[in-house]
Amino acid sequence: MTERALRLGTRRSALAMAQSGQVAQAVRRLTGRAVELVEITTYGDTSREHLAQIGGTGVFVTALRDALLRGDVDFAVHSLKDLPTAQPEDLTLAAVPPREDPRDALVARDGLTLDRLAAPSPRGAARIGTGSPRRMAQLNAYARSHGLSIETVPIRGNVDTRIGYVRSGELDAVVLAAAGLNRLGRTDEVTDFLSVDFVLPAPGQGALAIECAAVNADLAAALAELDDPHTRAAVTAERSLLAALEAGCSAPVGALADLLADGQVVTEMRLRGVVGTTDGSTLVQLSTTGPVPTSHGDAIALGRELASEMLAKGAAGLMGERAL
Repeated sequence: MTERALRLGTRRSALAMAQSGQVAQAVRRLTGRAVELVEITTYGDTSREHLAQIGGTGVFVTALRDALLRGDVDFAVHSLKDLPTAQPEDLTLAAVPPREDPRDALVARDGLTLDRLAAPSPRGAARIGTGSPRRMAQLNAYARSHGLSIETVPIRGNVDTRIGYVRSGELDAVVLAAAGLNRLGRTDEVTDFLSVDFVLPAPGQGALAIECAAVNADLAAALAELDDPHTRAAVTAERSLLAALEAGCSAPVGALADLLADGQVVTEMRLRGVVGTTDGSTLVQLSTTGPVPTSHGDAIALGRELASEMLAKGAAGLMGERAL
């Protein structure tokens, strides 16, 4: 008797469908079973309000998680940066596959880089669209320190909508996650990749999360074959920092953990974090380095350590009304 197809819950956007399709292919190869995509609309997809206004945390994942718990789907794929930091006991984060490019990317008019776009000119400040307070804070701080002239404009919408603002001339540029553009096969539209040395990504950016019901132990074990230990350790440290700062996914917090190697041997993990006001006037940006985590607890400890240092430097005061 042929086993029924596994049902993969996914958001309906082109990006969500693309990344879920990639996971579906991997699961088919892994299990030999058919996988069908089940499209689910989340509150974050239907609301036109800015993420900070509707709560940010969980707005893209709650409907998917509800479908898992009802048994409407067998597993779900999320952009990991959208997940709340607290993991429900009745759901299992079965796999975090290898991470895509974590950087932010600029799509600007006339093929311009950020520095050329924002150079002082008679046109006035370059209007750059983003829905992320984190990006606003770091872009404005970079502009202040480099004598550039920009105006960050809050926007919502899918990739086509956002890039459409540039094509129509309404905005000079938009900032998007490089990973999403890569997964959509649209990297050729990027005019500048923003270095993580001055714009840290959102915690977990570029990574996917594959989740299933905790009671489905056999499926969780099968999906675990797609897990990348280094990516999981990195995003665990980043999300631990986010949780310790008590900030949601719409807060102006950036974080990136990367592995440092001595020759061919990975020896340490470096975690960088930033919190800032959206006007870029104040940033708290610190880093810490420790041994490569050998357990979930080690990665959590690294994030908490850096969060404690950032809070001591005044990070808590940058995540309230002024920041949002």
